[in-house]
Amino acid sequence: MSLSAGMVPGQYMVTDPVVSIGDRCMIGRGSHIVGHFRLEIGDDVHTGPYVYITDQNHGYDDPDQVVHAQWPSDVPVRIGSGSWIGTGAVVLPGTELGRNVVVGAGAVVSGVFPDHSVIAGVPARVVRRYVPGSGWLRKGGVEEGPTPGPPNP
Repeated sequence: MSLSAGMVPGQYMVTDPVVSIGDRCMIGRGSHIVGHFRLEIGDDVHTGPYVYITDQNHGYDDPDQVVHAQWPSDVPVRIGSGSWIGTGAVVLPGTELGRNVVVGAGAVVSGVFPDHSVIAGVPARVVRRYVPGSGWLRKGGVEEGPTPGPPNP
């Protein structure tokens, strides 16, 4: 697992702290958390292995200049408490995950997602969500019945 804040030792940072990780978090092996502006991970967040979370992206506005020479953009990232991020997911700048959000393995996440949602895909979309009074709903608002368990012997 690697954790970085800024690009070089002694760099002046606009925010303090740049990266904050809550209590009782578990970050999977081979994961990278790369903060340049503001990256906040709530309490009780767990990730699978090889997850990449960053608040910075390369600039590419000028088509006549090489990408790595252009000024990057920084947009804060917030991962809500109790969330689970599956193996190999990529969380991009500007992402805001609510509380208890499940991110499917391999998802590419960008945008704002509500509490108690399950997101998956490239790009990530809500595939299920919990609505108080209605229960778990699939995409399109269809109610789900109880998940059948194994047959009783």
